[in-house]
Amino acid sequence: MKMLIYAVAIMVGLVAAVSLGFALSPSGEEAPFSLHGWIAIALGIVGTAVVGIGLMALVFLSHRNGHDERVGKDPPPRP
Repeated sequence: MKMLIYAVAIMVGLVAAVSLGFALSPSGEEAPFSLHGWIAIALGIVGTAVVGIGLMALVFLSHRNGHDERVGKDPPPRP
């Protein structure tokens, strides 16, 4: 539960930082984003986070279950 709170806090901080960056950047006045642009950015951020979290979870599960230790110890395949 503690990790979930940390993850949510980090995501909120990232969203706040990106929003503040867009709000304060001078280029925001020249090229305004449509609703579709904001949806695409949000989906890209969420998709990237899901892939990263999923891959890290697989790394931790693989290490915890010992799958990495068996790699060189299996007998060679029979011909």
